[in-house]
Amino acid sequence: MKSIFNWSGGKDSALCLYHVLKQKQYDVQLLLTSLSSATNRITMHGVRQELLVQQAESIGIPLQQIMLPENTSMAAYNEVMEATMRPLQEQGFTHAIFGDINLEDLRKYREQQLAQVGIKAVFPLWGRPTIELVHGFVDLGFKAVVVSINAKLLDESFVGRILDHSFIQDLPADVDPAGENGEFHTFVFDGPIFREPVKYTLGEKILKTYGVPANTDDNCFKKEEKPTYDTSFWFCDLLPKV
Repeated sequence: MKSIFNWSGGKDSALCLYHVLKQKQYDVQLLLTSLSSATNRITMHGVRQELLVQQAESIGIPLQQIMLPENTSMAAYNEVMEATMRPLQEQGFTHAIFGDINLEDLRKYREQQLAQVGIKAVFPLWGRPTIELVHGFVDLGFKAVVVSINAKLLDESFVGRILDHSFIQDLPADVDPAGENGEFHTFVFDGPIFREPVKYTLGEKILKTYGVPANTDDNCFKKEEKPTYDTSFWFCDLLPKV
């Protein structure tokens, strides 16, 4: 089955891709990643485009990049994704694979959006205990660096660290061990799906604070329903190393 793999560059994607390639049920012919057109970095993670490209080259699967304008509204995002996925469906892609583990609303959203263009969403890691997944990731020989953290839940010392058993043990009890709720994000630079390690050096650490997105219509919500936002994140810049 000709498949697209939605590649974030992080631990869940790498572990999921490892199992998909090993099981050989899906024929992964494309990695698909969203980046910010304003920064040329992976959305949410903040990893530089150059490192993403090196990842894909080391894995050996073609990469397609989706460049998203800054502060893209959900409606505009949906339009961009439909414009991306429809031609891929016409090229014979039938499945889109995700590394999501247990966020039910996100899964339903992906399934509904892809169904509109005739592509089936697949979630190979779905429902598995996150503590087992993250320890399994390390035991398989994957190597990842933590590139962003939610400052409400983790202090600055966690960003820039290597994701290993010690890191997992140091996490507070209210943080998912795999960061499934967005507590932390990683960049995978080596492991069993890589031909060679992606070389990098640690850059500066930056604390960024975000307000309610400008495209959010506060009038859409009743006072008691208005969503809350995690507004501060630590990022550790990774610099490509020659």
